[in-house]
Parts: sequence; structure tokens; C-alpha cells
Amino acid sequence: MESPNPAESTAVESPIEMLLTAVSLIPISHYLLGFSFILIVSLYKFLEIHFLQDLFTGFRGQPVVLTFNPRSQLYRDVLSKCKILHGRYFSTPWLCSPHLQTTFIHYFGNPPAIGYRRQIFMTTDGGTLALDWVKNAQVKKQAFQVNDAVQKDDKNPIVIIVPGLTSASDSAYVKHLAFSMAKRGWNVVVSNHRGLGGVSITSDCFYNGGWTEDVRKVIDHLHCQHPEAPLYVVGTSIGANILIKYLAEEGTNAPVIGAAAICSPWDLLICDRFMNRKLIQRLYNKALTIGLKEYAHLHEDVLSRISNWEGIKKSRSVRDFDDSATRVLGNYETVDTYYRRCSSANFVGSVMIPLLCVSSLDDPICTREAIPWDECRLNANVVLATTEHGGHLPFFEGLTARTVWWVRAVDEFFDVLQSSPLSHRKKEMPVPSANPLESSIDQAPYVHVSEDGMVTGVSDEVPETGVEHQQNIEENRAGDEIHVKKRSRKDDLSEQPNIDQAMSDIVAPVMKCLNQLSHENRTSSWLLAYIAIMTTWPVVGSAVSVFFRKKFQGFFP
Repeated sequence: MESPNPAESTAVESPIEMLLTAVSLIPISHYLLGFSFILIVSLYKFLEIHFLQDLFTGFRGQPVVLTFNPRSQLYRDVLSKCKILHGRYFSTPWLCSPHLQTTFIHYFGNPPAIGYRRQIFMTTDGGTLALDWVKNAQVKKQAFQVNDAVQKDDKNPIVIIVPGLTSASDSAYVKHLAFSMAKRGWNVVVSNHRGLGGVSITSDCFYNGGWTEDVRKVIDHLHCQHPEAPLYVVGTSIGANILIKYLAEEGTNAPVIGAAAICSPWDLLICDRFMNRKLIQRLYNKALTIGLKEYAHLHEDVLSRISNWEGIKKSRSVRDFDDSATRVLGNYETVDTYYRRCSSANFVGSVMIPLLCVSSLDDPICTREAIPWDECRLNANVVLATTEHGGHLPFFEGLTARTVWWVRAVDEFFDVLQSSPLSHRKKEMPVPSANPLESSIDQAPYVHVSEDGMVTGVSDEVPETGVEHQQNIEENRAGDEIHVKKRSRKDDLSEQPNIDQAMSDIVAPVMKCLNQLSHENRTSSWLLAYIAIMTTWPVVGSAVSVFFRKKFQGFFP
């Protein structure tokens, strides 16, 4: 038997050649299978799919987390009766990703069949707004209309919808909400932003994330036209940011019974940084920029004259567009100044009417990092409902994705609020008698925004409550003057001052406080007395012993 050649044995047994030989023996189908597995795992992580999580939980969904003030009247009368908000949200199984849901509602959305009746609303600065009223024969209870318009004495509640950025009444999520509220028998109107909904720009004013004048004028107009109808407002995305800022500026003067803010960005500066963090967020940023540039090209004749048109055409992000257009039109020094002053997180603590806020923790546009948890918890008029999934505005549920969860939640919240005592406190407010087309800047307090972002109200006019308070002060002042005159006459009659009366005036407030303290909590009074005796006994005891020693020293040897 011949021994093998050492050179040939070394060549055959080379590790690299053996590895290549082993790799070549693996079938191509195995490589395709492995590549497909890696691709699926990468897409699963990239699209943030949560199908396995839903599978392991038995497709029960996740509970809705509520943040509110448990001692508020809103919780006792309204929130405690909302079953949907105390339940769970389970997203559509084949849309088990925030990106799939957000994309689906933008291109498909399964919107219900709905029709609108358009009303053109002119503002005092020459702007034009399109108010689209729902007119659908499929609703259960149709509002009575004369000459294709709602009667002024109609007492059915009116729901005002404020869409999001570059959205209008034809958006799928707007139709879902409008159809649901109209099916209840309420009157629904969509307040389109300037330049949207097929309406041209007729003034040099454009809307932005902090522009509340259009919402204020529309609400004042509807309140004047329908004084007996309760008003409810729903804002979505950037419309929710505008709505919260408006409610904070108006305070108790807002003629609104309740409101809902859906997927608000809360902090525009944080969201701007979030949109540049990951690849998929940068894709959303690019898509939003394309929509803004299309909006700008529709009104090129106006924007090219009053903004940086070359910068608009070169914009590659929302921040670039805001720097070239929004900042210039809104007269802000920098983009960050615009973001800071218009963020609704700075205003939610001042909201004075019942407000439901809905946000998704996996929102791919409005990050969870911007949610003002503490501000919502401290305000007794705010309820924050957060879900683990839902995306940006879709919240589809069911196998067919025909229903939207937050639409059902808002519907129930408004229905319970309408039948609660909170819906009657606004009826005590006087109905404004001013012309609805008159600028509300001349009527409402002027909001001064300082450089640090703080908001203060300045007004030359005294409100009605202030007039009544001033009258009460004058009456009390007149009564005090009469009382002083009577006392002066008494002093003239007697030359010697009344020492007993003076002592009584000094001791009476002290005795009143002690009696009130004793009446409220006798245990605390005895405890305070015990502490007072024990702390003063060393000094008092020594004085008493010296006194008695001098007094009775003759009786003792």
C-alpha cells in the first residue's frame, strides 16, 4: 500500500478549502430560508410589530392607562361611568404595528360613506375658512334643517372637529369621528384650516401649531348662531395642540362643554428631535415635508411674496419648512422659539373645562417622551388615556378594521358628559352679543407671550364678574365709612376711651380662632395645651415657688 504524498495531503486538508467545500455542499434553498428568516426578524423589529406579544397574551389586548385627579368632579360624574376607557384596547391582528396602522389609515382607512354641506366663513382679516357640516341620510336621527341649514334654535349638541396637519374633512379618521357623532343625532361640523379643503388663501395669515384665532372665531360664531346648543370640540394631531392652547387661553370663558385632544404632539421641540432619531422617523419626516410643500405650492402666489420661497422649495424636513415659512409668517425669532411657545404641554395645566386626551405610547410621530403626565394629573379638568399600541390616529380594532377605538371612547365620554351636572355649569355664562364676524382679539384678553414662554393675560376691559366684585368692594367700603362715622360720633360724646371695648376688639378674634380650632378638633386643642404647659413649666414653676415662698414664709420655720 502506497503512502499519500505529504504535499497533496496538506493541500487537501487546508481549513479554508474544507470550509469552502462544506459551504458549497449546502443547498441554495437553505440559504434562501436563512436569508428570509433574517429579513423577517429585521422587519419585525424595524416595523415594531407586536404580533407575538398579542399571541402570548391570548389576543386580549392591553388595558387603557388613565391619568387623572381622583378627587375631581370629572372623575366622579363622568370618568367613572365610561366603560370603554376602563377597558382594554386590542388592535387589528393584521395591523399589529404602529407603522402599518398609520400607513393604512392614510391610504385606505375604511372610511364610512358620509356627505358634507359646505359653509364659507369669512374672518375679519380677510381669511376664508371652510366649515363642512355633516349631511348623511344614513344617520339614525337627522337634525331638522331649513334651506339646507341648521336652525338657530336647534338644541342638539354641536361637535366641532379640528383636523391635523395638512388634513381636511376628507381624511379617513375625520370621517370616522364625524359619522359616529352624527349617528348619535348630534350636529357635526369640520373646521378646515386655512388653505385646506379646496379653499384658497385670501389673506396674509396662515395657520400653525399655535394659531388659535381661527378656532376661537369659529366657536364664537357657532355659539352666537346657536346659543341653546351645547358645543363640543375634538382636535386631532396638530389640531389637538391648537385646541389645548385655545382652551387654556380662554379659561372659563370658553363656551365649550367638553373637548377631546387625540394624539397631540404636546412638545413640538421634543417631537422635532424625535423625528430625526431613527431611520423610520426620518421617513415620516420626509413624508410630512412633502405634504407641506404640496400645500405651499397650492398657494404659491401668496407664500412666494411673504415668505422664503426658495427655502420652502429646498426643504427636506418639517423643521426646514418651519424655518422658511411658519417662523416667518408667525413672526417668531427662531424655530425653537416657535416650538417652545406653541407646545400644548405648557398650557394643559390651565384648561378649565372637561378635556379627554388620548395618546398612544408607540406613536411614530408624537413620541411618548413629550406627554406631560404630571400636568395632566394635577389638573382636575383633564383625563389622559394612554394605550400601549395604536399608532398616530388610527387605533383600528376588529378583524375588518372598520371601527376606531378612540372614536368610540370620545363618543361615550361626550355622551356621559352631556348627561352629567358638568354640562349645566356653562349655561350660567352670558351669551356674547357681539358680531360673530368681529375679531375676537378686541373682545378677549390679549395673551402676552414673554421670551421665556410664560403666558400672561392683559386686558383693558373689566369682565362682568370683575364689575360685580368691584361693586361689592364699593358697597363694603361705603359700609365701613358709615361704621367709622358712627364710632367717631360716639367718641365725641364720651371723653374717656372705652378700654373694655378696645380689649374686646383685641381678644375677640383670638377667642374666635380658639373656639373654631376647638370645635374642629378637640384632641388637637388639648394636645397644644399640653405642649404649651410642658414647655413653659420650668419658668412658670420657678416663679410660682418663689412667690409662695415669700408669701407663706411666716407660717413655716
